[in-house]
Amino acid sequence: MTQLDFVPHIPMAFFWALVGVCILVAAYGFYARARGAWARALVLAVALFVLAGPLVVHETHAPLRDVALIVVDRSQSMQVGNRLAEENAALARLRRMLAAQKNLDIRETSVATTMNGEDNGTQAFAAMRAALADVPPDRVAATILLTDGEVHDAPPSRPALRAPLQVLIAGEKKERDRKLSIIDASRFAIVGKQAQIVLRVDDFGAPPGGLADIALRIDGKDAGTRAVPVGRNSTIQVPVAHEGENVVEIGAAAGPAELTMQNNHAVITVSGVRDRLHVLLISGEPHAGERVWRNLLKADPSVDLVHFTILRPPDKQDSTPINELSLIAFPTRELFSEKLGSFDLVIFDRYSERGILPLIYFENLADYVQEGGALLLAVGPEFAAPDSIYRTPLAAVLPAQPTGEIVAQGFRPMVTPAGLAHPVTQDLPGSNTATTPPTWGRWFRLIGANKLAGDTVMSGPGDKPLLVLDKVGKGRVAELLSDQAWLWARGYEGGGPQAELLRRLAHWLMKEPQLEAEALSAAVIDGQIRITRHTMADHAAPVTVTTPSGKDITVPLTKIEPGIWRAAAKISELGLYHLTDGTLSAVAAAGPLNPKEVADMRATDTILRPVAEASGGSVHWLSDGLPDIRRVSPGETASGSDWIGLRRNGAYRVTAVEQHNLLPPWLALLLIGGTLLLAWRVEGR
Repeated sequence: MTQLDFVPHIPMAFFWALVGVCILVAAYGFYARARGAWARALVLAVALFVLAGPLVVHETHAPLRDVALIVVDRSQSMQVGNRLAEENAALARLRRMLAAQKNLDIRETSVATTMNGEDNGTQAFAAMRAALADVPPDRVAATILLTDGEVHDAPPSRPALRAPLQVLIAGEKKERDRKLSIIDASRFAIVGKQAQIVLRVDDFGAPPGGLADIALRIDGKDAGTRAVPVGRNSTIQVPVAHEGENVVEIGAAAGPAELTMQNNHAVITVSGVRDRLHVLLISGEPHAGERVWRNLLKADPSVDLVHFTILRPPDKQDSTPINELSLIAFPTRELFSEKLGSFDLVIFDRYSERGILPLIYFENLADYVQEGGALLLAVGPEFAAPDSIYRTPLAAVLPAQPTGEIVAQGFRPMVTPAGLAHPVTQDLPGSNTATTPPTWGRWFRLIGANKLAGDTVMSGPGDKPLLVLDKVGKGRVAELLSDQAWLWARGYEGGGPQAELLRRLAHWLMKEPQLEAEALSAAVIDGQIRITRHTMADHAAPVTVTTPSGKDITVPLTKIEPGIWRAAAKISELGLYHLTDGTLSAVAAAGPLNPKEVADMRATDTILRPVAEASGGSVHWLSDGLPDIRRVSPGETASGSDWIGLRRNGAYRVTAVEQHNLLPPWLALLLIGGTLLLAWRVEGR
């Protein structure tokens, strides 16, 4: 390419000032009708042309290839139906068609559902901008987007796109789908009360109205079904059975012509908070440890404690009047018959059977445990005596039987191998490990007993049972075979974690999920599902993870410490994950309650059509066939009913530049001299 350029021999400011002066001089000459005015103007023009430094520039160009970008939607919604297969077939054919085009480079990028905790949906245009960041606008021929149309970062209807946007839609037209949305949900609720959840079921593409069945599962257990109206908010109540996390799973039944079940489920976690913990403490006789139990329980403001101490059993008679033996009468019938079920925990502290409680009340206590109650026995020498509480009907639920032996010697309580794996005694402050002894203070008395059932989590001298835990019927029992825990409370030899041990015992007895010895839990963190298995067994079975789309993944577990096995699996879908090891089950939710990606999973052209048409492109359904490809010039129509256009930009790169003076010095001198001579002759006539 050859062109004319100018490089003035004087500074540009002076040059343009001189141009202005010359124009004024020439104009005045013409205005005054001076002889030879035109000749003078010609001299000035020639002089200015010479001063402008005219150059002949010749550029050598190398043509640049145009760039066509293919954006492939690999988001979760593309997994529905036959969309992915349809997209892959179209992509393979599109690659061949573009490869046949001359002077065209092909770039390809993909967009997937993000698993970083952000609710961004399908970010196709962000991927488009990133892929073309290093490409000049005048080289972009077109962007071809293969998608189902569910794009969540579409620009305004008339965006400033570099080139035509050609959209190819995978999926079926006029699809129908049912979706469950959580509008509002209680984060906290009182244990024993109801939590409120506001939800909505929508049938996209179906006529309005009708009812939809939703199924509830709480902590993996079936909680019945509800019928809710379609298309408007509904409020349901779910019971909160225990303290801590109550996992509520909600699933809507398949709708008419259901597209996918991925958006029919939701999981909510409601934190149960106890209003008051009702504890009944019966002390069989005054002793040093009684105050410890009372202080520990009274120190917790959430504990409603009822405490009775037997100051004088019936077998010890004296002259003290009956009305002076207690402030109030011992309400045995009220406590052990009428209101026993209202207590969350019953504790017997060094109690012996001396006829104070009729045997029928011990039968009531045994039934209380069988029906789901919690019982803790802290025993002393009386447990080994003939009047032991074990010689009552309560023995039917006790896991340890006294042998009559009383070990009176100093010893440090030891956490057993089973205790190292049990949540009640696992990682107790100062406890022993498999290789190190405990650092807490000594006890000096142990009541000998044979373990009949349950787990021995702490032991004394000679590996004799010290703390035995057992599940009986629907309830739970704990036996502490010593009355020396008060030594820890007094700080003897450094003390020990008596408060933490009692707290864990109480929560385990009341079936708090966090202290279950056999439990399976999962949480979604940083794009992974983290699996934790608590077990007392020597082996943990692999966990099967079912994805929201129904795929099964088997994940082996690795032992981290006694009783705890863990694993992690990468996730690629938003929604509800179900886990099971064949015995236990758990659920985990990836993403927010109502993620954009699954808000409406129907294929659609309504979102992208305005954007594509504003750019000069078009939208085509793959179900109608893959359109042909044509090259078009800038400014021409870039789409048709059965074809899409790629802009032919004609971009180039300058490879060489040659410059030559248009006026050599001798020629410039000749022109100026000639014009001056001409002006002299004209004026001399």
